[in-house]
Amino acid sequence: MVRCARVPKERGEEARGFLASEGLLDIDHSIVRDGDFLCIPVLEGRMPYEEVFVDAPAVKRKKTDFRTMFPEPIRGDLPHSFDVVGDVAIVRIDDAVAHLAEDIGEAMIAVNGRIRAVYRDMGVKGDLRIRELVEIAGGGGSETVHRESGVRIKTDPGKVYFNPRLATERARIASLVRDGETVIDLFAGVAPLPLVICKLASPSAVYAVDLNPTAVAYARENVAMNRFGDAITVLEGDAAEVAKGLPQADRVVMNIPHNSFQFLGLGLSKLKVGGTLHTYFVSGVDEAGETVAAALAAAGIPARVSSLSEMKTYSPNSSVHSVDLVRE
Repeated sequence: MVRCARVPKERGEEARGFLASEGLLDIDHSIVRDGDFLCIPVLEGRMPYEEVFVDAPAVKRKKTDFRTMFPEPIRGDLPHSFDVVGDVAIVRIDDAVAHLAEDIGEAMIAVNGRIRAVYRDMGVKGDLRIRELVEIAGGGGSETVHRESGVRIKTDPGKVYFNPRLATERARIASLVRDGETVIDLFAGVAPLPLVICKLASPSAVYAVDLNPTAVAYARENVAMNRFGDAITVLEGDAAEVAKGLPQADRVVMNIPHNSFQFLGLGLSKLKVGGTLHTYFVSGVDEAGETVAAALAAAGIPARVSSLSEMKTYSPNSSVHSVDLVRE
């Protein structure tokens, strides 16, 4: 029997991509259908999916682990995971093997036919959360079209913030949206969440706000490309200022983990009573509840926690958490 992640068929593509990016995908066994679900073979590790054990047959595959193209002694220093945005791969490379960056990039392209270009991730910088990228293999630039949950998302990870690993979280939020809701995404980037919401749910109006003019331009192009112009309004500017002109919402999203509680009062103030705020923050695992309680007290707007969970490890002593708050 093989350990698997059990997910609805319509979420199979995003789940497989997430598991692959986290280094959890078991490529030695086949995906098994289970009615309206897929059982995706996985390796040991934490994952946000139902765990099941099924009889998944072994498969013969061509070489897909680029690390096997390097001598055994250095494989431990090579990257164990990477992000794929459209046909562009983004990888962090340890300084110990930095001199092999071009070889690593070429090897990644050689074993993955979906990858056109590989960029080395030098870290997220600036208030706009943009990655500094250095091309190490392939070509054609970093602009690409990413596919997720049935929508196309045009983006350039070298110019705007976009995280493909949030596909599951975006689908989760979309699954909670009820017919006719008004939704505000205060830090929308190129609008992946508004697009997924409109694909998987039926809101009456979605407002996508961002300060980065390049992200706003992509967001507007994405809305038009996916034909959601009647539902999504894209707005450029500072969230605090733009929000003043927006209606009260059933749902507000603030994806800005390092500064989320700075805007907590703003987000809650735009909610109807009974509406939900989705936001993210960084704290120690054992301190998450206290951190949220302190932030709510400072915001001064009554709200209760309906969901609080750890999303991923951020550092040896802290993690990124998601919290859903309901205004009272």
